[in-house]
Amino acid sequence: MIPFNRPYMTGRELDYVAEAHRLGHLSGDGAFTKRCHEWLQVNTGTTKSLLTHSCTAALEMSALLLDLEPGDEIIMPSFTFVSTANAFVLRGAVPVFVDVREDTLNLDESQIEGAITPRTKAICVVHYAGVGCEMNTIMAIAARHGLKVIEDAAQGIMATYKGRPLGGIGNLGTFSFHETKNVIAGEGGALLVNDARFCERAEIIREKGTNRSNFFRGQVDKYTWIDVGSSYLPSEIIAAFLAAQLEEATSITQRRLAIWDSYHAWASDFERDGRLRRPVIPEDCNHNAHMYYLLLPSLAHRQTFISSLKSHGVGAVFHYVPLHATPAGLRHGRACGELQVTKWASDCLVRLPLWLGVDVHLEQIFSACMIALQEAEKECSR
Repeated sequence: MIPFNRPYMTGRELDYVAEAHRLGHLSGDGAFTKRCHEWLQVNTGTTKSLLTHSCTAALEMSALLLDLEPGDEIIMPSFTFVSTANAFVLRGAVPVFVDVREDTLNLDESQIEGAITPRTKAICVVHYAGVGCEMNTIMAIAARHGLKVIEDAAQGIMATYKGRPLGGIGNLGTFSFHETKNVIAGEGGALLVNDARFCERAEIIREKGTNRSNFFRGQVDKYTWIDVGSSYLPSEIIAAFLAAQLEEATSITQRRLAIWDSYHAWASDFERDGRLRRPVIPEDCNHNAHMYYLLLPSLAHRQTFISSLKSHGVGAVFHYVPLHATPAGLRHGRACGELQVTKWASDCLVRLPLWLGVDVHLEQIFSACMIALQEAEKECSR
């Protein structure tokens, strides 16, 4: 069986974990955490980066930094992972779901202003598949209406929009280092603070609401509880593993792009014949090959396609169930419009295996995909 995902190791991760132990610091904010912070700040241009135990935690910190109150509204796509909405719902805010673009499956910037009300506090964009949203337009809309912008760049490390790193454009950005991402630590995430006004408070929130960071810098003679917060630090073991991955981030991205390009070339004839649709990468975006997906003609095609691939030893998966149609989404949020593109993408999208080492299996995957496509077309023509 060719799995959908297989976590990659550079070879230095376990050495670094052992080094963290030798240094006698396995809790958060040790030498490897600092190394990761420096890498993130250099490579994203952010004012301050803070490792967290997940991207979910980084999004929750963003919600706390915005001082959200019950009834405040956050505009976001419905075609995203539940954490994007949960972070704000936990503060009593209301996710306002708008549709995504048909080309990139990113938040449709043309529908944002129609969703703004007096209760709107922020726009949370999601850079789907490591392809940047139309950030210039979105930032301009936010400026006109006095809104903050959070970038959910869980899938976006090493990708850019108009030459700017994803996660480093909005007021706040977030990364994920989950094992399914390009650069991994098993679990883990990061908050990128691009608005200097949030820097000190972000440290406090991350340290359980205390001014512990100020204490260690010698700025106060003792630290104490001064704000809301929680324990958002990852252990030094996670940071050590991540440091080894970040050192190879450029190489990892290049190798993934080569695999992505092979998929894209293989699928071109099928797209030309109208049998499927390939991903679209706008000229202003440099993506990171986070995933390769196909859009099939219908839900029935997709279901048969995935089932056939499994029978031929290839693991493939669908993606998000639209949040606006879920029990919690109906209870806590509201949809703005019909969200037809979101429903289409949810029904028709299938993700193919993309991990370092899968390139030796590509011919087998291509062969299985051809058979699966034929079986799906035959089944759906009955």
